[in-house]
Amino acid sequence: MSKITADDVRKVAKLARLDLPEAKIATYTGQLERILDYVAHLETVDTEGVPATTRAVEVVNVCREDMVTPTEVREELLNEAPQREGDFIRVPKIVAS
Repeated sequence: MSKITADDVRKVAKLARLDLPEAKIATYTGQLERILDYVAHLETVDTEGVPATTRAVEVVNVCREDMVTPTEVREELLNEAPQREGDFIRVPKIVAS
């Protein structure tokens, strides 16, 4: 892999619209070089037969079946509303027509 130069870091910073202080360019040059060396090292890992994935830990969405169940406190909840209109809660209009 080619050596990263201070000019490379300045160019990347400019493309990313980052205002890097000149005193930090040498630090970031070394860090970027180490990052790219690590990526090159990862490219040597044999991944033959390993299925592609989007995350390290599989996420499963646990859903329950939607069921309508009557509640005994419906009237009590509706009565707690600042404004009630029949079986509904009246709210202020927020979208102008």
